[in-house]
Amino acid sequence: MATKSPPSNANSKGVARPESGRPSLASPSAEMDNEQEATVAAFPIVGIGCSAGGLSALEKFFANSPADSGMAFVIVQHLAPAHVSALPELLQRTTRMPVLEAEDGMRVEPDNVYVIPPNHDLSLLHDTLHLLGPLEQRGLRLPIDFFLKTLAADRKDKAIGVILSGMGSDGMFGLRAIKEQAGLTLAQEPASASADSMPNGVINAGLVDIIAIPEELPARIIGFLGHPVLARQPKSAAEAATQSDIEKIVVLLRERSGNDFSLYKTNTLLRRIERRIALHQLSNIASYVHYLRENPQEVDLLFKELLIGVTTFFRDPVVWETLRSTVLPALLAQQPTGKTLRAWVPACSSGEEAYTLAMTFKETLEQGEQDKHFELLIYATDLDPDAVEKARSGRYPTNIAADVSPERLARYFVEEANGYRIRKEIREMVVFAPQNIISDPPFTKLDVLSCRNLLIYFRAQLQQKLLPLFHYALNPDGLLILGSAETVGNLSHRFEPVDNKLRIFRRLNQPLPQSEVEFPAGKARGTHQPAETPLSVHVENIGQLTDQLIQQNYAPAAVLVNGDGDILYISGRTGRYLEPAAGKFNMNIHAMARDGLREALTGVIQKALRTPQPICLNGLQVGTNGGTQIVNVTVQALEKPGPLRGRVIIVFRDMEPPPPRRKGRRAVVSDTHEALVQELQQTREALQVTHEEMQTSVEEMKSSNEELQSTNEELQSTNEELTTSKEEMQSLNEELQTVNAELQSKVANLSWEQNDMANLLNSTEIATVFLDKAMKLRRFTAHATHLFKLIPGDVGRPLSDVVTDLDYPKLKADAQEVLNTLAFQEKEVDTHDGRCYRVRIMPYRTQEDVIDGVVITFTDISELKKLQEELGRRARK
Repeated sequence: MATKSPPSNANSKGVARPESGRPSLASPSAEMDNEQEATVAAFPIVGIGCSAGGLSALEKFFANSPADSGMAFVIVQHLAPAHVSALPELLQRTTRMPVLEAEDGMRVEPDNVYVIPPNHDLSLLHDTLHLLGPLEQRGLRLPIDFFLKTLAADRKDKAIGVILSGMGSDGMFGLRAIKEQAGLTLAQEPASASADSMPNGVINAGLVDIIAIPEELPARIIGFLGHPVLARQPKSAAEAATQSDIEKIVVLLRERSGNDFSLYKTNTLLRRIERRIALHQLSNIASYVHYLRENPQEVDLLFKELLIGVTTFFRDPVVWETLRSTVLPALLAQQPTGKTLRAWVPACSSGEEAYTLAMTFKETLEQGEQDKHFELLIYATDLDPDAVEKARSGRYPTNIAADVSPERLARYFVEEANGYRIRKEIREMVVFAPQNIISDPPFTKLDVLSCRNLLIYFRAQLQQKLLPLFHYALNPDGLLILGSAETVGNLSHRFEPVDNKLRIFRRLNQPLPQSEVEFPAGKARGTHQPAETPLSVHVENIGQLTDQLIQQNYAPAAVLVNGDGDILYISGRTGRYLEPAAGKFNMNIHAMARDGLREALTGVIQKALRTPQPICLNGLQVGTNGGTQIVNVTVQALEKPGPLRGRVIIVFRDMEPPPPRRKGRRAVVSDTHEALVQELQQTREALQVTHEEMQTSVEEMKSSNEELQSTNEELQSTNEELTTSKEEMQSLNEELQTVNAELQSKVANLSWEQNDMANLLNSTEIATVFLDKAMKLRRFTAHATHLFKLIPGDVGRPLSDVVTDLDYPKLKADAQEVLNTLAFQEKEVDTHDGRCYRVRIMPYRTQEDVIDGVVITFTDISELKKLQEELGRRARK
């Protein structure tokens, strides 16, 4: 992950303060989205960790640090409790910045250096230093980790961590926290350190961005902070260009790693990309796309960086205590006869959370009834195969003592030379495997699913896909544990909160509709082996390449074969060494080799594939038509050119027969003896190769037998699961039949209700029109056609588009006013042919008390008007 430092070209004089346009590199956490503006204005704080013997490295560092860089520096050393530190006075000689010993409540200011006092731990909160008494007066203390963690939490992407000379592994977890917040991490070149344990530890853990000698580190920090990550273009153009380049980077990541990051939050991707751009001092994101294409290893580093996450043992202790004391005992109480429970921890990273769950389960069993047999099988998966391998080993540095109590360390860990290792009984409870939670099928029949602080990195679209999948994977009453900033979204009616504050939920026994669960189309896993090049497709290329190779390195006759001895190409005249075998045509070297050559080649081809050096078989007596010939044979596996990799070249060289000698009896015996010795030697070599092949075959058979046994167990398990699934399907079918009957009953009731409503509306002889919020026609009665030229096809059209007999031009305006004010209106309106109607406009209110349009009724009062006029005339008479 680190970049080795060539001498930096950054100018160390007159650098602008970070408030004057420094780029903002934000953290991927959800909280950072709301705090970005505050982060932009913050000045960077550099936390420096080293041992008491690191004075030389500190002097070189500050001798090359400008006094007006706009950064603050906090030095945390390993000091004995009674040690009186003279570091402030010593450093003041090498820098023009004020060097102060930190005091409780001291405000951190730019261009100042603060030094931790002896016998204290140092923390940072809102730019203020706080001193705390150490928990342990003697023994393991981790003041560097402690401060760097608080620095990461307080300064986010403006946190910078530097590890200089020192012993032990202090600082490793602190740098991990800074890196997770998209801050900058640096380490001293181990070769230049008086004690290299601390620099080597963080470098080997892949937590360092820049490795350099102490005097070069300040310039590298200034160059990183002063780099314009993205040129300030007009906003729309910049966003369009950035989105296009991000999509290109996602394509490169997918081609290189096989994983799709398109559904990750754009801000998360962009911040990590911007960080890599600044590290490489590139001009913009388009340049970084070009850099990725030219440097595939950078794609791997970006992939690793996107997966960086902070995880510790017993993170959020109250969650694990609640699980141990109440939640898990309640889960076990539902199984009166005991059970093997199943759990899944996706995105397990380096395995701390999975092992924490195993320890918590062990402690839960100890406080419960001993007559029940419970076991827990935990599946822990992660996208990063390297993280899975590290988690599987179960080895952790001594720093974990800050998160794990001494009792748990003694019980669940074995102390080793450089740290601790999880005991075998805990490791055997966890099965680690690489898995992509987005594209690979989930584990099912689960009792516990712990997915903490993962969903916050995904877009809402992906969250809505994964939560139904979690519901499907869990058994009824199974537990779902999420991070503090995560919720079950629109599945709140499918999960019951056990502790809403701690984000612990219980899966209700309510199956989701199949349409709401999107199952990933998983791919078969395995080591990728390139397929053998089809002979028919590349025969001409193989021939040309083989001829070139033979002409350059050999001259005699030769054949090209594959690992099984099948002849792919023949160069030169090979009839003296090979002849077609009787019977069915067979183009295999072992079938076509003449006597003497066939036995010598036994096992040699496979041996050549395992040996980089050529194998020479000298002085072979090969049978010809009625005689023998002396032949030297060279067998060599090919590595170059690429298309010939994995093939074997066999070259034949004729040797001159030995000069004739006088054949006395003793000479004949000697010749016979030499021939027998040579034949015996060849036979021994062939037997040795055969013996090695048989041993390999036996080992392969043992491995195959173990795999078959494992496969048999898996098939039995699968058969049991299929039987269970069949029973569940039968039960589900019965439920569906019941639901179907209920739906048919409801449909029938709705049909009758619709008929009743239609008859009621028609019997009133009141014209009624229903409009939605957009004043478009939703429904109308038959009598409405006497006022409006309506047909069924007019549903969905604005009522103002329909021809009407009413002399009421303000109808739409009045309906809109009723929708806005919720106060009904009533008016008398005439028609063009002399009729008169009372128009009443009311809000359309649903059963959920939601206003969803208006209802307009038209009552014919023409006769009433005539009677009123007649009565008026009579009254006047």
